[in-house]
Amino acid sequence: MLSSFDISIYLNRPEVADAGYLLAAVLFILGIKGMTHPRTAVRGNLLGAMGMLVAVLVTVVKLELMPIGLAGGAMAVGAAIGYVLAVRVQMTEMPQLVALFNGFGGAASLLVAGAEIAQRTSVDVKSVAEETQQLTPDFALLAAGAAGLIGAVTLTGSFIAAGKLQGIPLVDRKPPAGLQVISALLAAATVVLLVLLVLGYMWAFWALLGVAAVLGITLVQPIGGADMPVVISLLNSYSGLAAAAAGFLIDNNVLIIAGSLVGASGLILTNIMCKAMNRSLANVVFGKLEPSADGPSADEVYEGKIKATSPEEVAMLLDGVQRVAIVPGYGMAVAQCQHSVRELADELASRGVTVEYAIHPVAGRMPGHMNVLLAEADVPYDQLKTMEEMNPHFSQVDVVIVLGANDVVNPVANTDPTSPIAGMPILEVDKARTVVVIKRSLSPGFAGIPNPLFAADNCLMLFGDGKQAMVDLVAAVIES
Repeated sequence: MLSSFDISIYLNRPEVADAGYLLAAVLFILGIKGMTHPRTAVRGNLLGAMGMLVAVLVTVVKLELMPIGLAGGAMAVGAAIGYVLAVRVQMTEMPQLVALFNGFGGAASLLVAGAEIAQRTSVDVKSVAEETQQLTPDFALLAAGAAGLIGAVTLTGSFIAAGKLQGIPLVDRKPPAGLQVISALLAAATVVLLVLLVLGYMWAFWALLGVAAVLGITLVQPIGGADMPVVISLLNSYSGLAAAAAGFLIDNNVLIIAGSLVGASGLILTNIMCKAMNRSLANVVFGKLEPSADGPSADEVYEGKIKATSPEEVAMLLDGVQRVAIVPGYGMAVAQCQHSVRELADELASRGVTVEYAIHPVAGRMPGHMNVLLAEADVPYDQLKTMEEMNPHFSQVDVVIVLGANDVVNPVANTDPTSPIAGMPILEVDKARTVVVIKRSLSPGFAGIPNPLFAADNCLMLFGDGKQAMVDLVAAVIES
C-alpha cells in the first residue's frame, strides 16, 4: 500500500502536474461552453468549479506550498463564504456581487505579482548609486508589472462599480470636474513606472500599485449607471488579463489558459454590448450620457397626453388577445416580481394566448440580468426572444407589457439624431397595437430624457410598485 509520502512523490512528477493542468484547462473550456445556453449553464458552472479545484490541488502539491490539510481547510473556508453569498445575495444585488468577484480576481493576481517581486528583492537595500548602474532590462518584470497594474485597476475599479450599483452615497454621486485629465496623467505615470520596473528598480512596482489603484477609481467614477453592464464586462476581462500576466510571471500554464479565456470572452462580450448600445468603448469609458440642452422637456412631451389605467382595465384589454409580449427591465429586478410575471404568462397561455419575452441585451445592470431573473422563475427558454428576433414582429403583437424598462424602449433613439441615445438599437414596442407600461412614475431612465412612448396614442400607463401591480393584474385577469 502506498503511503501519503509516496503519493506526494508521485503527484510531484512534472508529467502528472502537466496532465492535471491540462484536465483543468479542458474543464474550464467545457464550463464556458456550457454557460452559453441556459439549459447547460448549471452544468457548465460545475465543470468550471471542478477545473479550479483540480488546478488548486495540483499547484499545492507541485510547489509544496503548504500541507494538503491546510490547503483543504482554506478551500473549505472559501467554499463556506461562497455558499453564504450564493444563498443570501438577492438577484437584484447580483451585479454588485459580480463586480466584487472581478475585484477579488484582480487582487489575487496583484498578490501573486507582489509575492514574486518581494522574493526577487534583495534583503540588503541597495544604494541609489548601485541601482543606477544596473540598467539591464529584465522583461520578466514586465509580466509582474502588468499583473500588478491591471490587478490594482480591476480591484479599485470593481469596488467603485459595486458601490455605484448599490447606491452608496460616497461613490454614487456626480464626479468632480477634471477627473478624466487626472486619469490621463495617472495612466502616463503608470507607463513611466513600468519602464523603471523593467530596468530593475523594484520600488517602482509598489509605486505602480498605488498609482494604478487610484487610476481604477478615477476611471470608473465618472461612468454612469446606464453603462455599468459594459463596465462590469470590461472589468471581468481585466481580471482575466491580470491572471494571464501572473501566469507568465510564475510560469503557470493553467493560469495563463484560464486568464486568457476570461480576458478574451470578456472583451468579446464588451464589444457585443457596445454594439447593442451603439457606443464605442472609448465613449463608454470617457463619455457620459447627457441630455441635450435643446431637447424637449418632460412637460412638453407628457402634458395632457398621459393615459393612466388600472389592473382591471388591462385585464379587459388582455381578454381575447392572441399575442402578448413582455419586456422586462431593471424595474422588474428591483420589484422582484418575475414570479408574478410568470403567473400572468401561464394564465394567458392557458387561454391560448402566445406569450413571449423580448429581452434587450443591456437591460438591467449586467449581461443576461433579465435572463437570469426569468430563469429563476422557471420561464421556458423558448419564450425568451432577442431584440433582433422580436423587432420585426412587434406590429403583429396585440399587447406589449413593459415592466420597468425605459431607455431600451425609447423611440427617440430612432427619431432624434441629437438625442444622447441616438442610434442605439431599441425594442420597437411602439409598433405594437397597444403598449402597457408599468412604472412608479414618469421619471426618466439613466439617459435623463423623457420617453415619448409614454405619451403615445397606443400607450397606457399603469402606475405603481411593480410587484403589487403584477399581483393585482394577475388577480384581475383570473377574475375576468
